[in-house]
Amino acid sequence: MDMDEFIRSIPKAELHLHIEGSLEPELKFELAARNGLELPYASAGAMRAAYDFDDLSSFLAQYYEGMSVLVTEEDFRDLAMAYFERVAAQGLVYVEMFFDPQAHTSRGIAFETVISGLRRAQQGAEDVGIRSQLIMCFLRDHSVESAFETLEQAADYREWIVGVGLDSDERDNPPLKFREVFAAAREQGYRLTMHCDVDQQDTTEHIRQCLEDIGVERIDHGSNAIEDPGLVTQLVERGIGLTNCPISNSFVGDGTKAGVIRALHEQGVLVTVNSDDPAYFPGYVADNLAVLQREADLSRDEIVQLVRNAFTISWLDESERQAYLDRIDSWVEGTH
Repeated sequence: MDMDEFIRSIPKAELHLHIEGSLEPELKFELAARNGLELPYASAGAMRAAYDFDDLSSFLAQYYEGMSVLVTEEDFRDLAMAYFERVAAQGLVYVEMFFDPQAHTSRGIAFETVISGLRRAQQGAEDVGIRSQLIMCFLRDHSVESAFETLEQAADYREWIVGVGLDSDERDNPPLKFREVFAAAREQGYRLTMHCDVDQQDTTEHIRQCLEDIGVERIDHGSNAIEDPGLVTQLVERGIGLTNCPISNSFVGDGTKAGVIRALHEQGVLVTVNSDDPAYFPGYVADNLAVLQREADLSRDEIVQLVRNAFTISWLDESERQAYLDRIDSWVEGTH
């Protein structure tokens, strides 16, 4: 098979996917009609054409605006099922997906409504061969108090949430702002990750805070670690992976960072490839792998290693992780 087919067919995991960021314009219009809402565009095509991001802030403005159509439990179920059905055709078998409860509770949608809809979709996704877990993100441009309230709201659904993360606008919102919240989450048994978006102010200092002050288990994006050899050494020695998103990098930063991702890989960092917000940065997980392969001139063996990395740094238990790794090895063997 050719490289594109190889990339699409190999069993894959995704660790950096914002489920709200998979809301395609067509589904937005469908949900708006269902909920009696008006959208400021004549058609899904016009909406897609209006997406014009050149930095993180301009993306976030349209991202949060788009969530207004998500109102009922059924809306959240349909959102996630649309994602699962799309990526099932791209060889995805496992995903740890982010959701942003504060973006919904702040507009009057109950936490229970959000997570119950997502949970129903997760159960339905098993019918298309996808296992999934939820990561609850705190919005870093909201208050620490709001994050603590969200952590408290999640208590009744603890068994449905594997970990917590930190996303949204990084400006003036360093990891240290949320140190106490993440310490509390760790005590409650949650796994920990944080976004360190590409080319942000004080980005290497934020990566250092994640590693040394917060004690995260992986970092979302984080490719600017390449600028500090000490950070790269820590990532390698501690086995802390990065969840890179090449296509989204090209919309909010300076290119896909393909060369940087390759360099980090060659230095022994457990880099992975993911889609981030695929409805806004057009490209799902296989598409991102294909872009990286072309721009970084990756071999099949290197693609296999990147795919294996995602399972290696996933928050699966050891027996499940090994079963997926064995599945990849068997699949690759069958292609020779």
